[in-house]
Amino acid sequence: MKIREETIPNTNAIKSALSKIDFKDTFATTNKTDDLKTISNLIFGTFPGWIGFLMKLRNTLVKPFGLKVDMPEDYNIDFKVGGYSGFFKIYNILDNELILGADDKHLNFRVSILDSSEPSFNIKVTTLVEYNNFFGKTYMVIVAPFHRIVVKSMVKRAYNVDSH
Repeated sequence: MKIREETIPNTNAIKSALSKIDFKDTFATTNKTDDLKTISNLIFGTFPGWIGFLMKLRNTLVKPFGLKVDMPEDYNIDFKVGGYSGFFKIYNILDNELILGADDKHLNFRVSILDSSEPSFNIKVTTLVEYNNFFGKTYMVIVAPFHRIVVKSMVKRAYNVDSH
């Protein structure tokens, strides 16, 4: 499966997703057959057991600090702004880009799923993080190495071998 790290796409949705960007990364793959809703569900709708284990561990460790660990009260699976794709809220739906994310007291984050229409590596998944306080920065220092492994694994799920 082909995944590569790239520079952050320069889209208006990414530029306006958060007021400031303290952490960012982009991983790209190829998928020429599925729409963004399907790709989003492939990436965030389900995940392997080892990622589920890491998420449960994360939730156990951060709950005493008052971070969000439960499904939000407004959770729904409608594919519209305000709905959810997996555990991320949908903030924006464009023809070629989705903006998903969540806000918490320590940080806010957004995920862009962009279909760049390039011949290969057309799907670009960008994580953007805005620290709300020192705890958010500390949290990302601890989480960032795991984040990269988890995101790469999740993006691989959107790879479409029939697209070559």
